[in-house]
Amino acid sequence: MDQQALQTPIAYLKGVGSSRAEILKKELGINTFGDLLRHFPYKHIDRTRFYKVREIDPELPYVQVLARLTYFEIVGDKRVKRLVAQAKDETGTIELVWFQGVRWIEKYLTIGKVYILFGKPGEFNGKPQMAHPEMELYSPEALKQKGNMTLQPAYSSTEKLKQFSLDSKGIQKLMAALLDQHGSDIQENLPQYLLNQFRLMARPDAYRNMHFPADAVSLNEAQHRLKFEELFLIQLKLLKNKLLRVQKFKGHIFQNVGEYFNTFYNERLPFALTNAQKKVLKEIRQDTQRGVQMNRLLQGDVGSGKTVVALMSMLIAIDNGYQACIMAPTEILANQHYQTIRSLVGDGLVEVALLTGSTPKKIRKILHEQLESGQLKILIGTHALIEDKVQFQNLGFVVIDEQHRFGVEQRSKLWRKNSIPPHVLVMTATPIPRTLAMTLYGDLDVSVIDELPAGRKPIETLHFYESQRLRMFGFMKQEIAKGRQIYVVYPLIQESEKLDLKNLQHGIEILRKEFPLPDYQISIVHGKMPAKDKDFEMQRFVKHETQIMVATTVIEVGVNIPNASVMIIENAERFGLSQLHQLRGRVGRGAEQSFCILMSSHKLSYDGRIRLDTMVKTNNGFEISEIDLQLRGPGDIEGKQQSGVLDLKVADLVADQQLLLQARKCVEDIFARDPQLALPEHQILHQAFLKNAGLTWDKIS
Repeated sequence: MDQQALQTPIAYLKGVGSSRAEILKKELGINTFGDLLRHFPYKHIDRTRFYKVREIDPELPYVQVLARLTYFEIVGDKRVKRLVAQAKDETGTIELVWFQGVRWIEKYLTIGKVYILFGKPGEFNGKPQMAHPEMELYSPEALKQKGNMTLQPAYSSTEKLKQFSLDSKGIQKLMAALLDQHGSDIQENLPQYLLNQFRLMARPDAYRNMHFPADAVSLNEAQHRLKFEELFLIQLKLLKNKLLRVQKFKGHIFQNVGEYFNTFYNERLPFALTNAQKKVLKEIRQDTQRGVQMNRLLQGDVGSGKTVVALMSMLIAIDNGYQACIMAPTEILANQHYQTIRSLVGDGLVEVALLTGSTPKKIRKILHEQLESGQLKILIGTHALIEDKVQFQNLGFVVIDEQHRFGVEQRSKLWRKNSIPPHVLVMTATPIPRTLAMTLYGDLDVSVIDELPAGRKPIETLHFYESQRLRMFGFMKQEIAKGRQIYVVYPLIQESEKLDLKNLQHGIEILRKEFPLPDYQISIVHGKMPAKDKDFEMQRFVKHETQIMVATTVIEVGVNIPNASVMIIENAERFGLSQLHQLRGRVGRGAEQSFCILMSSHKLSYDGRIRLDTMVKTNNGFEISEIDLQLRGPGDIEGKQQSGVLDLKVADLVADQQLLLQARKCVEDIFARDPQLALPEHQILHQAFLKNAGLTWDKIS
């Protein structure tokens, strides 16, 4: 379908009209012909054969039967009626039953006629039965209709859509009309040599077979073609943008490693750098000497020392006459970075300031002046950093923490704070599986800190069932007797009728009985508390005035208390793997042995058991993220702001890892020999890039 036809409003498709167009837009986000075309079936129902009555098995998902109607009647009283019928073939009799629309269905039944019956088979009194079957009169013409004697597409729908007769069958009719009218207009977007090389189905055929496959082989070939195309175009966009950035954006050259860096390294650095940290610093050092803007992703677990690497990189920028900043997604995280960096640099080395939504107007004014004069060297903050009023004298290095929680536009505003864009270091404490990183951050160079600072002991993780609670209380008392502190995390704040969870209030009551005043003090922190109460309770724990902090996942980020050595997670089976891993990372920040205890009921789902077993087995965030991706898919990991990047319609990052690697390698090979996509055979890719990226050739998305 050409680009113009794809953009045609869906109301103009025969059988849609304005009211149906409105509901399609609201419920499924379908605005145009192209949107409908990409509303793929979530499965196909096999209608390629007829079953004999004696072959019917209640375990089968669906069956299609050719049988003659021998009897029907309406039974029941006035209030509850049902229509019961019988049909037979040469092998036996099947009972049919309807509980709704009884009078309407009765009009369409004729004894002695042969019908195509389709539905979910069941059993009643040992005999085959079908409730609410689809029925139509048999004729040679009926078999030619889309849906009969084919792999029938099943489309996702909603209750509101069904009110407009847009259930799966209704959407199927619209799809058939669209392909009949415009199927021949669908244009190819990959070069012929790629179709030959990878034995890919032509694009028009792929779309037709995705919706109405000729057979199972054709469906597989169509899926393979469209998965490859989807992954290939993502990589084309990412790698072309990377090339464009190298060509277009010159970068500041940091030639010197001077006084700021050396003073910090020789006099202030509190511990020896790990080999992984040294390696990353070397990579950043090389990037900042090339004269091209750096765009690097730094991955590392909580506590692996990313902040120190970021600080040392910023000090190199300052040694070369530039300013630096860190942008974090929340005030808690921004505050944590500020406190950490202030404690690392100490007094007198470099001017560091914090700017968030809570910063008073008077202090803001001073900060703005110090930034513009160049006196302020490092600014740490939230979205407040991208406000137009915030003007740097010479911004050279930007650190973005947890980039997936910022929009593209928000990040790019920081770039515009200098005529030559600053170098960019993106940090994440959420280890990202390789395939996901390649798709979300495929245009960035990637560094990994995969080793903990010296002296840190791996956290020991234990899984206790509810029946072992007394043992857990005993363990808590032992640790408190050693002078340690403990987190107890709950998934809920108050009773939920739907979830059988140990909630926060109930947990506090039990803990207060087990750990009574005045021997023990308990802090309570949850998301619904006023900020000042939360801070007060946090500070009590920080100052070691309380031994136990009972909390919801509000402590997942932004708390760094080396003396806390035990993390207890109640109803651990209710948390996702990455959340469990992040929570565990709140302990193990001192030199003492730390523990994470996962409490759960004996009833565990298959996924729940895998999550808890994985946590006990490994501390490696990358291993955990791979398993998390397999269990949950990419949606939750990537973060809401990135959903547009990864709006995959057919490809699956878990199942299609090899295809992704193949697509990326293919794009790399193309750019190695034709970086401008100028060769005649690549004009089709040039156009596909522009459509996919929504840009003109010299811009960056």
